Amino acid sequence: MNKIIKKVQFSENVSKIVIEAPDIAKSRKAGHFVIIRLDKKGERIPLTIAGANKEEGTITLVVQKVGVTSDKLLKLNEGDSILDVVGPLGKATHIEKVGTILAAGGGVGIAPLLPIVEAFKEAGNRVVTVLAARNKDLIILEDEIRKHSDEVIIMTDDGSYGKKGLVTHGLEEVIKNEKVDLSVAIGPAIMMKFSALTTKKYNIPTLASLNTIMVDGTGMCGACRVSVDGKIKFVCVDGPEFDAHKVDFDEMLTRLGAYKKAEIEAYNSYIK
Repeated sequence: MNKIIKKVQFSENVSKIVIEAPDIAKSRKAGHFVIIRLDKKGERIPLTIAGANKEEGTITLVVQKVGVTSDKLLKLNEGDSILDVVGPLGKATHIEKVGTILAAGGGVGIAPLLPIVEAFKEAGNRVVTVLAARNKDLIILEDEIRKHSDEVIIMTDDGSYGKKGLVTHGLEEVIKNEKVDLSVAIGPAIMMKFSALTTKKYNIPTLASLNTIMVDGTGMCGACRVSVDGKIKFVCVDGPEFDAHKVDFDEMLTRLGAYKKAEIEAYNSYIK
């Protein structure tokens, strides 16, 4: 059992949850994720580790309500416990000093981007971060991102905060003004697709942290498979990060929508 130590609500459907997980906190690195199960009959869902405190033995997760399990998780309070938290899973981000890093985070993708931005900055890189969301209320962890970035650009679809426009507009602004050595994009699949198309025009190496459907997290079930450079890869064990210019995002988007009808039916049944 993993106790919830702290809960902070960012918006109506997004909260930060700090939980006890001392072993994970000690070994977690930027890019890692966990898979949680709320109870014995619950499904397993992947959540990226947004931060960790080794001394306190805690990890930080950011959760968005998208279905039954995430809704149940967000209804838990400080002092409640989660049955299973397995991790750290996946391959950690390869961190080194390369020059200028252009990091792009969309919506709740800002959460997994934070430890990567922090790690690249600690390695001596210049880090420029573009945060994007539909509106001001959906921009999360801004202060934390600013702490580890040399420059932060904020884009909102409706212009309610920062500059009006998409994440790609922010990327273009940076690319046209300075040399970028590596880009990292994390967010909705469609956002990562167009971020990759943008950086590809300028031949900038780009990583994308993929958010596919997962079940076991060990490469056994195959639910998280994606095509990368024409080859089948499993996000849970081969990723979650891949060369964004080689990911078949159209196939990934199709697979992400495979269970939409079932998810809606399950949620409607749950809220009755």
